[in-house]
Amino acid sequence: MGRPATRPAKLRDGFYIEVRNKGAKNGIKIRRDDRAAMLEAVSEYRRVKDIIILGESKGDKWLEKPKEAV
Repeated sequence: MGRPATRPAKLRDGFYIEVRNKGAKNGIKIRRDDRAAMLEAVSEYRRVKDIIILGESKGDKWLEKPKEAV
């Protein structure tokens, strides 16, 4: 095996959403290059999953954070 990572992974530039199964506590982060592609992914997953829009990341910093989950 190996040792676990000691630092969190760096985020690439883009727009992030978190996709969870309904009622789950954790999910996976999905990155899209632009806002339109992110909103398209949200509409695609919305039927069967819980979606949380995390915002835009640039230079490993969050530029915007929305106030509510979708």
